[in-house]
Amino acid sequence: MSLLQPYFQQCPSAFTPSFSIRCPSPSFYISVSRCSFVSCCSSQSQTAVVNGTIDAKIVERDEIRLGLPSKGRMAADTLDLLKDCQLSVKQVNPRQYVAEIPQLSNVEVWFQRPKDIVRKLLSGDLDLGIVGLDTVSEYGQGNEDLIIVHDALEYGDCRLSLAIPKYGIFENINSLKELAQMPRWTVEKPLRVATGFTYLGPKFMKENGLKHVIFSTADGALEAAPAMGIADAILDLVSSGTTLKENNLKEIEGGVVLESQAILVASRKALILRKGALDTTHEILERFEAHLRALGQFTVTANMRGSSAEEVAERVLSQPSLSGLQGPTVSPVFCKRDGKIAPDYYAIVICVPKKALYKSVQQLRAIGGSGVLVSPLTYIFDEETPRWRELLSKLGL
Repeated sequence: MSLLQPYFQQCPSAFTPSFSIRCPSPSFYISVSRCSFVSCCSSQSQTAVVNGTIDAKIVERDEIRLGLPSKGRMAADTLDLLKDCQLSVKQVNPRQYVAEIPQLSNVEVWFQRPKDIVRKLLSGDLDLGIVGLDTVSEYGQGNEDLIIVHDALEYGDCRLSLAIPKYGIFENINSLKELAQMPRWTVEKPLRVATGFTYLGPKFMKENGLKHVIFSTADGALEAAPAMGIADAILDLVSSGTTLKENNLKEIEGGVVLESQAILVASRKALILRKGALDTTHEILERFEAHLRALGQFTVTANMRGSSAEEVAERVLSQPSLSGLQGPTVSPVFCKRDGKIAPDYYAIVICVPKKALYKSVQQLRAIGGSGVLVSPLTYIFDEETPRWRELLSKLGL
């Protein structure tokens, strides 16, 4: 039984093995039906791959390179996020793979396939990238030079999950444990899994005690593989699960390899060594954090009679939905009566989540609030974002 050994050609003159998937035990078999060769040459960087370790040389260049997905829903949602953060991408020609962000004068945007973004982060050809966690996990393979800057950009949600047929020998199999305990899986007749995740798949099976497994790659819809008799199960990305159900497949308990969504990832070497990379990353991170924190939040303003700001604040804080981010802002509203200016009302300003909006308005009315105004929030900037502190800690700074 042959082992999976993809190779990456770093330059036209030589083949250098970048990684191999080894058998975790003599009885654990991994096979992939097709090996791929990727040619990737760059005049600006040189990459040495020795014993599976990628050593990326950080070359001298002025611009900071940000890799973005080039096609699909992930690409559109990424551009929307950047636009919402006042970081619109300007692309002169839609056929070009390079663009700019006017607000970040030192940033050069490169549109790439998600897996190529990860590879080029490792090779030093990109400094930052936005891709799915599943892609980073599969193609990064735990490389320490990849550092996650923001782990939840709130789109591209899916899960990498194992699915089996609802019928036949799998009809009463509903968990990974039950699948592993089926006596039919042997060295001669292993469980056949169709997947595009030839790193995460074997790793997951080993960690969960499935010894006799063979993996095959397939192009297009994997859901057809069991029905065609070329696989017993599939390991693929699942969003709603509708496609699985329509093809008489089911997910099983314990079969989720990872939960994924879009993330901001960077090259550790670039953040430390490239001039301006860390400052640019800080700005992008702050913009993302401020926008994402404001999603689904509303500013509520109301007028309320009271004897003092303290008395009004006490009434507001007596209601569970009116505490806001840190507490209500209470300020006097001055009115002119009988030629005298006096604070007859107090204005209350609070921030409330969308799901609690109507309840908050009801509670304000119940304690004497009137003239309630509601407006959506665009950004919430903290004194310092927690993820920035985490990033500095990861970098040892």
